[in-house]
Amino acid sequence: MKQLTIKEILSQMLSELSGVSRASQNTIDAYTRDLNEFINFCNDREIASFNRITEKSIRQFVINLSEKGVTKSTISRKLSALRRLFNFALRNDLIEKNPISKIPNPKVKRKLPETINLDSFLEIYRLLDEKGDESSIKIKAILELLYGCAFRVSELCSLNYADIDFHSMSIRVLGKGSKVRIVPLGSKSAVVLKEYFKSTTSSNGLEPLFKNESGERISRHSVYNIVKHYLSKVTDIDKRSPHILRHSAATHMLDREADIMAVKEILGHENLSTTQIYTHVSIERLKKSYKKAHPKS
Repeated sequence: MKQLTIKEILSQMLSELSGVSRASQNTIDAYTRDLNEFINFCNDREIASFNRITEKSIRQFVINLSEKGVTKSTISRKLSALRRLFNFALRNDLIEKNPISKIPNPKVKRKLPETINLDSFLEIYRLLDEKGDESSIKIKAILELLYGCAFRVSELCSLNYADIDFHSMSIRVLGKGSKVRIVPLGSKSAVVLKEYFKSTTSSNGLEPLFKNESGERISRHSVYNIVKHYLSKVTDIDKRSPHILRHSAATHMLDREADIMAVKEILGHENLSTTQIYTHVSIERLKKSYKKAHPKS
């Protein structure tokens, strides 16, 4: 059996991810970052060959991360990346034994996602209407898709003009794992998007729906800054990322008795268990309302 370096096997795995599995660039970048950290750890201990990695060396890596103050959820993610690497090596007969098979992820208490209420979201619209310039129309369209369609920020950034279908009132979106899904477009969201379409001069359906000042496709970082800026004006929650709008949309749908399977499809979740976290958010909100209002609470 040929003695391959860790970097060589990582390179092969990433090629399979981008080719056969058609993983997104974000996914490939995430695996690269996490696994390069493990490679650097091995290099510091003069472990170059993949076959020299043992269960003990992986446990030492986990201990090292813990001592640096890395959170349990981040350690779990890095271990998941390592599992993928070792499973790839085992499947391709590059190793005879999987050293990570007996190493569990650290137990993580799942936090309930933070949300904003509808009044706070509408207050952002009021602020944008007061501002009233051309950028306000674009920002409103961005926020409308993040909340109205519960998009991930990467999904929003990947949208082209041709993906919006006002006739069928739907949007074609490229989700995680390069999976395409069709998301309903609400009538109020359609009004906002049509207003945005009128403010742009693009006639090419394959052009990015949202661009930056340089005329290039808008970046995740730009969207994050926009959302953070406006959420900070209407709420005091700790986390002010685009995902808060997605969390809020899912929670509000379930609050209004939406079918959980329908919400799962809209969000593009692979597993129902991921969607079920939002049912817990709704229950917690019910408890708070009960404690606040019921005389017997």
